[in-house]
Amino acid sequence: MATKKKLLQAAAGQAGGEALNVEDVFSTHLYTGTDAAQTITNGIDLAGEGGLVWMKNRTSATVNDHALFDSETVTGSTFPVVQKAWVSNDAGVLGGYAPGFTFTSTGFTTAGRTNTDESGIDYVTWSFRKCPKFFDVVNYTGNSTSGRTISHNLGAVPAMIMVFGQGTGDYWVYNKDVGNTKYLELNKTTAAQTNSEAWDNTTPTDSVFTVGDEVSVNYNNFQYTAYLFAHNDGDGEFGPDGDADIIKCGSYTGTGSSGLDVDLGFEPQWLLIKNSDAASTWYILDNMRGIVTGVGDSFLHANATNADTVASNDLIDLTPTGFKVINTGSGWNSSGNDYIYIAIRRGPMAVPESATDVFAIDTFGSTGDGKEPAFRSTFPVDMQIYKSTTGTSPVNTARLTQGKYLSTDTTDAENTGSWAQFDYQNGFYGGNTTTISHYYSWMWRRAPKFFDVVAYTGTGSNQTISHNLGVAPKFMIVKERTTANNWVCYLEALGNDKRMALNAASAVATDTTAWQSTTPTDNAFYVGANTQTNVSGEKFIAYLFGEVAGISKFGTYTGTGSAQNIDCGFSSGARFVLVKTYAGTNPNANWNIWDSERGIVAGNDPYLALNSTSAEVTSADVIDPYSSGFSLTSSGVANNSGTSYWFYAIA
Repeated sequence: MATKKKLLQAAAGQAGGEALNVEDVFSTHLYTGTDAAQTITNGIDLAGEGGLVWMKNRTSATVNDHALFDSETVTGSTFPVVQKAWVSNDAGVLGGYAPGFTFTSTGFTTAGRTNTDESGIDYVTWSFRKCPKFFDVVNYTGNSTSGRTISHNLGAVPAMIMVFGQGTGDYWVYNKDVGNTKYLELNKTTAAQTNSEAWDNTTPTDSVFTVGDEVSVNYNNFQYTAYLFAHNDGDGEFGPDGDADIIKCGSYTGTGSSGLDVDLGFEPQWLLIKNSDAASTWYILDNMRGIVTGVGDSFLHANATNADTVASNDLIDLTPTGFKVINTGSGWNSSGNDYIYIAIRRGPMAVPESATDVFAIDTFGSTGDGKEPAFRSTFPVDMQIYKSTTGTSPVNTARLTQGKYLSTDTTDAENTGSWAQFDYQNGFYGGNTTTISHYYSWMWRRAPKFFDVVAYTGTGSNQTISHNLGVAPKFMIVKERTTANNWVCYLEALGNDKRMALNAASAVATDTTAWQSTTPTDNAFYVGANTQTNVSGEKFIAYLFGEVAGISKFGTYTGTGSAQNIDCGFSSGARFVLVKTYAGTNPNANWNIWDSERGIVAGNDPYLALNSTSAEVTSADVIDPYSSGFSLTSSGVANNSGTSYWFYAIA
């Protein structure tokens, strides 16, 4: 690694000069007010490195303003005023947010006031850590002089600059694609306007930006705060290898046709979008509140006090490499209009180090506290399957398609379920929170090498589908969403010309078109002219599973009819085991699940089937604990002599 690169990363606050991941510098965090100060832990060192917390009340209440707290404006004795925040929807306002809001080394503490913590009110916060090539905050005093240069520490040429000034008028925005002769107003819907005094017709550099003699950016003795956003273009220097981009400040030209593809080179988690050619709102979207494939997305306006709104139709869809603009309205995709955006990469970028960070098992309403979500985890959930031990269809839902659900035991198309919600930090399922102990959920988080989710549209001909798993998947599940069709599984152990049906107790089928007879790679998988994986015009969801040492393991074994140990390389045994026969005696057996929540013990072990509505079987001792994986008994369900078995285990 180059010396300059190491120095930049060390200056950014990463020990040993290692590259930062997006989760080190940005976070979307949701919480519910309690009328008392809360400590929000999002993993962002705001106290030591500085930055911005942009906060918004999501539900109707007495105070609906945006509140932007930053490390430069919340300190000082005169101006900036202690414990106040900029209000992006109201020009020249430094809001009266009372003392109590503080930055910490792992996030921030709310003020415990109606503005930031009103009881029962939902809030969203977006945290931006100061970091070279990502984000910077600068305070300066105006002097009414044209050509005034302001130093910054972004370490790159700013692509977007937002300037806030107390009592000065509107909040002016510079954007690299709009140019240095024009400005936009964050607190208004107006199109870009020409003004030579805004930026003095001068493009920023990697050390300074320039302002003219204009009240909104440089009035004598007025105080200003500027937020500077970088644009990575193959030079981001983030991620495990120190070569990844995490922020794009770009633009696209509307076509007036649904499906405009915007290529970022990564899947975003947060977007700010504005029509720069016409009057239009500033839209804010993020994947925590919901950017949902095929249905309405949740949005807020940076320039307005509106509560979180779910669009009546689809606005955008996320892709592994960017986003598709679905809506053709003037706010999104009017023909010939230019649109600017800030896009921040989805995380986490780091490979998980503990299985409990990416996989959880819980029962419905287990905490008994009466709060949402009903199924709890210690992380934001991206996909889950739940089933009753008394016998029901196993139900599958995902963050990318929230509000919809599928049943893994049928070929049915997806159905609508208002409860199928993922806008929580700690689990899934909205609405009913009654304790129902016989419902179990298995929950996954998207993470490099462990698990990924891709939504795609079939073409009816050979198609390459990008993904972000980061390794070649060991196991894939594909389901058509819009019409009835099988759940189709790829198992690396069986090869690229075989498939199995998750919804049936069936044998392996030879199929040269399901996967194009092509083995998936670390960034793509392949579907052919197949009626189950690639129907023209139909919507599909794909789940991709990988192997992480000590966390997840795939393999095969041959049944012996006597006890044998399956070594997965775990340190404390398996919490989850999925087993399917694929050859030998009874290849038409079920997709059976054992887990430690229901009991992997030295005795009878309850198991459920993903392809069946049947209640769990409790009368058989099939799997016993084994520290490095799981141990098989002499039972024929998972250890019949001469039968070939495939398994997926999670520590």
